[in-house]
Amino acid sequence: MNMSSTSRTEAPALLLSGQVMHQRLRPVVHKFVYPVFCVRLDLARLAEANNAWFGVDRRRLMCVRTRDYGPRDGSDLARWVRTQLQQAGLPQDGAIWLQTFPRLFGFVFNPVSFFLCHDREGALRAVLAEVNNTFGQTQHYLLCAPDQGAIGEHTRLVCNKLMHVSPFCEVRGFYRFRFRDQVRCDAMRADTAFVGIDYYDHGQPAEATQPQQPQQPQQPLIRTAIGGHLHPLTAASAFAALCAQPLLTLGVVARIHWQALLLWRKRVPWFSKPVRAAAAGTTSGKETLS
Repeated sequence: MNMSSTSRTEAPALLLSGQVMHQRLRPVVHKFVYPVFCVRLDLARLAEANNAWFGVDRRRLMCVRTRDYGPRDGSDLARWVRTQLQQAGLPQDGAIWLQTFPRLFGFVFNPVSFFLCHDREGALRAVLAEVNNTFGQTQHYLLCAPDQGAIGEHTRLVCNKLMHVSPFCEVRGFYRFRFRDQVRCDAMRADTAFVGIDYYDHGQPAEATQPQQPQQPQQPLIRTAIGGHLHPLTAASAFAALCAQPLLTLGVVARIHWQALLLWRKRVPWFSKPVRAAAAGTTSGKETLS
């Protein structure tokens, strides 16, 4: 397992084809799995990612608009991310890749996008998670290892929950993230990528600085994961993805509301959206707990 490279290829953009899984464990068990695809873009090489079917800030059936992310003004995303890293005292001298759902036919809703931040040696050193809810609010979580070292497949990245996301969850507790990329040595096998997110609605994250102290076992309320195979994002692969899932981004929103209806029918408790400070949606929550 290796987190030191997004892919063995030199491609400026990658297509991640796989599945998303979401499982609620309390007070009733509720699980769903859907096929999805998303893109990974090297923020330093956005112009090179354009092709006949995919474009960055271009009119394409599949596209990414830089004004959908970060400061939301279409400015240089890499520069904005490096500013967040610098303010947190983290390395900002390596490649930054954005993993996100693209716009399809002009529409997208991204529950979460990830800025994967590497150092000059190629090691993953930080992840800036951009979380959106269906109320138009955004929260940023800047994640790094406890010692601010390289992030590996066993590194647990934790941050307190700061924003209302679902009416079936309160704004409390914490998230635990896991990131794993696997680079294949066999040229006939595709690289793979995995992101896991567990949400704990009670307790505090275990202190990584005191591993000798026993911790009470905790069960997450929700487990979420997205994973699949990485391929270069070419005109051919973009066209194939469009043909396979042309309604992917509309489906993201439709499935959110459909699953909410199923939870409501199962009588899962409902929590109203709390009042939030006006600036909270645009202020990065630079959490570095683990």
